[in-house]
Formats: sequence, structure tokens, C-alpha cells
Amino acid sequence: MDLASKVVDKMLSGDAFSKWLGIEILEISSGYCKLKMQVRKEMTNGFDIAHGGITYSLADSALAFAANSYGIQSLSVETSIKHTKKVMNGDTLIAETKEIEQKEKTASYVINIVNQEGIEVAEFNGKVYITKNYWF
Repeated sequence: MDLASKVVDKMLSGDAFSKWLGIEILEISSGYCKLKMQVRKEMTNGFDIAHGGITYSLADSALAFAANSYGIQSLSVETSIKHTKKVMNGDTLIAETKEIEQKEKTASYVINIVNQEGIEVAEFNGKVYITKNYWF
């Protein structure tokens, strides 16, 4: 098992929220993560569409896994999301990271989320602080 997979396995072992979301890891490598999840009824709001926090949370997990995949503990310091299409109960979401820039103490990522039809539903931008602490 490579370092990125070991780190994400360790992170997931204590991540009750990502487990509740039903996140499935499709791919993980250094600086990259691709996740999948299905929207459930209890994730919808009063408009009977997915709560905005659902796509945000999926993207936030993708950010955390990608940023920590190098084996150094990294923490989000700035995030934002743009919702581009409504998400419905039963939709399958795929979040894919793209590392934009990595410096000594920070890194920036864009996470695109698409539905089962490949249509973008959200774009998330995240910046992390890279600590001096190693996972192993």
C-alpha cells in the first residue's frame, strides 16, 4: 500500500462524518483524490434538494485527503464553494481534486463535483496550511 492510501485509511478510520456521508474512495495519490457518494433523503433540505453542506462536505473531504496524501498533516485555512446545479435525492456525486499550487507552507486545490450524468454541480476552492507534523 502506498503512502497516500495509508494516510487516507488512517484519516478515514476516525472520520465519522465522512463515513456517514457514505464516501467511497475511487482514487488516491500524492496531491490527488477522487471520491464518490450517493445523496440520501436525510441529506435534503426544505426544498427537497440536497443541502448545500452536502456538496461542501464531500469537497472538504476530498481536499483533506488530497492535501494530506503526501504524509504531512495539512489543515484547511480558506475554502469557498460555488453551486452550479441543484442536487437531488438519489444523485451520485463524484468529487475530483486538482492541485493548483504547492508551496513550502501552503497548497491550493480546486475540487470539481459532478453528478451521475457528468454535469458539474459545484466547484470548491481550498487552501491548506502544511504543518511540520508527519502522519507516520
